[in-house]
Amino acid sequence: MTSTQPSPGRILEIASGYWATGLLGVATRNSLFTHIHHGLTTPDELAAKTGLAPRGTQTLLDGLVGLGLLTTQDGAYRNTPEADHYLVEGKPTDISGFAQLKLAEMDKLGGRLDVFTTGGPGTQPMVEVADNPHWENVVTAIAGISVPAAETASDVLGIATTPDLDILDIGGGSGIFSSVWLGQNPTAHVTQLDWEPINNIARRLLSRHSLADRFTTLDGDFHTTPLPAATYDIALYSHIAHQESPEDNTTVFARIRDTLKPGGALIVCDYIVDDDRSGPSFPLLFASEMLAKSNTGGTWTRADYTTWLTDAGYTRVTFHDTGTPATLAIAHKSTDH
Repeated sequence: MTSTQPSPGRILEIASGYWATGLLGVATRNSLFTHIHHGLTTPDELAAKTGLAPRGTQTLLDGLVGLGLLTTQDGAYRNTPEADHYLVEGKPTDISGFAQLKLAEMDKLGGRLDVFTTGGPGTQPMVEVADNPHWENVVTAIAGISVPAAETASDVLGIATTPDLDILDIGGGSGIFSSVWLGQNPTAHVTQLDWEPINNIARRLLSRHSLADRFTTLDGDFHTTPLPAATYDIALYSHIAHQESPEDNTTVFARIRDTLKPGGALIVCDYIVDDDRSGPSFPLLFASEMLAKSNTGGTWTRADYTTWLTDAGYTRVTFHDTGTPATLAIAHKSTDH
């Protein structure tokens, strides 16, 4: 093999990607990153704590080093910064539940690959069913992903320092944005519009953080539930656009605009694709998730969001990196209306 020939290594890693899902799933199911965070760093210590076989523990640790989630030196293992931030139980940014969710879906994947032929899941798209148990698992599993996005939005719009803010969270899920913002701003109030089972989850989170007195829930479908006019300073639409069609997104953006005060801001948080569809990697891959679970969803470009928001009557559309696969699109209602 000459030096000018490409290596097959990356293709082998991609084709064997199910091992990455399995390794991360087993590690989080056994709280491995949490134990390492608390000082158990050798294979023998971790095997004794988790009940995993010594050979299995060593193989698991080797695999996690290969995935770049652990480092090793002199027989001891340490979490990488990203693993320590996102995979240690009890931290607000913990997304180990997401790894469990993906592990549980592995057995179903083979039966879902026909969506590339049919163009969608057909008659029962998972994301459009209010009482689907899927939501309880998903909204709690991904909550930690949104902490950096909430903090970025706060920095851009001065949420922490603006008094008496009224905020509307459309499809707010776990309530994680509300938890971050109400924790930063003692005079703010948030209203979350979502299906009743999901609002119940959010109220539990806000109660745990002693913030429930400034958090109101409105049960209903955000496509049709009546909303008051010119009431809110800020509205949030997080991880919703990817499951909606372009036409529905534009319609909902217009509904939200009507409920904002003049000069108010809409924050859209989602996996947004570059205009030439060359990246980023995760939003491009996530489109397959929407093909399997929605009839009209996908991952949309910056140009798409700009067009939809402009057509819905917004001005000053800007995009902001969050340090995660999600991007913020922030648009403003004119001060003249």
